[in-house]
Amino acid sequence: MAPNVEPNEIKSSALELIGNTPIVALDRLHPGPGRILAKCEFMNPGASIKCRSSLGMIDKARKSGVLKPGSPVVEITSGNQGTGLAVVCAVLGHPLTIGMSAGNSAQRAIHMEALGATCIKVPQVEGTPGRVTFADLKAVERFGLKLVEEQNAFFVNQFKNPNNSEAHYNSTGPEIWRQTGHHVDAFIAAVGTAGTFMGTSKYLKEQNPEIKSYVVEPAGAEPIKGESITKPLHILQGSGYGYVPELFNYDYMDGTLSVTDEEAVKYKHLIGEKEGLYVGYTSGANVAAAVKLLQSGLVARDAWVVTTLNDTGLKYSPEPEEDS
Repeated sequence: MAPNVEPNEIKSSALELIGNTPIVALDRLHPGPGRILAKCEFMNPGASIKCRSSLGMIDKARKSGVLKPGSPVVEITSGNQGTGLAVVCAVLGHPLTIGMSAGNSAQRAIHMEALGATCIKVPQVEGTPGRVTFADLKAVERFGLKLVEEQNAFFVNQFKNPNNSEAHYNSTGPEIWRQTGHHVDAFIAAVGTAGTFMGTSKYLKEQNPEIKSYVVEPAGAEPIKGESITKPLHILQGSGYGYVPELFNYDYMDGTLSVTDEEAVKYKHLIGEKEGLYVGYTSGANVAAAVKLLQSGLVARDAWVVTTLNDTGLKYSPEPEEDS
């Protein structure tokens, strides 16, 4: 007789740890009216939401034959995409080189390098430590393109790669829809590449066109809203670069919400003090925006607003000082 074999939950690799993150109700931080539901993306193996798009973009490149087994990979990043790619490339055996602005936190470079990636910090041209501008990003892009040529590498190109948003359409959106029991009144998210917002919003609106989707932008850097840039330096690393991302599509947006640095910091701390979750600045901004939305009259008073806690607070240096 064959022995009785108990089913197990052993995962074959870190890739199977990506996604299926829980949703938590922030009822202590916001007791109502309405409810804020937050997707715990810091629980991905790279400690951020970018693990999803990293796996999606690399998987599609391998399946299409654009990325050959063992071939080098290059990307430019504020840190989270690079860390997600480091997880994926470590498991799949691709040498990874990352270009990152020196203005992004050192903790991110440490994390990537611990996973076997090479992280090269590009000097800032405009920003300050903890505050990275579009000009800084362009400097990193120019450096990254040189690396691609030198290494004959696959360039992930998260800002223009449609498989970025596709990963969220295939995973983040369906998970939210399932986990909430199909009860979503609004979805909000900060925008860097626009991958999370676009993929998730598109999926949710296909399930229920009445769902409202709002972009979170740093106050003073609100190009999606159509405003002139008055504050390119802000603390929301990885978002709010001061231009409308190529992946962005206004068809899936119902409006924008602005958040100041002070509000992002306040809610970052409240998420820790009230909910026991240590997260980063864009997570604080998302929750601040969710509170604003519930108080705005744009949605019903008892609405369920879903957002994302994008990464862990362990990825950040101490809060940067205010500009003089």
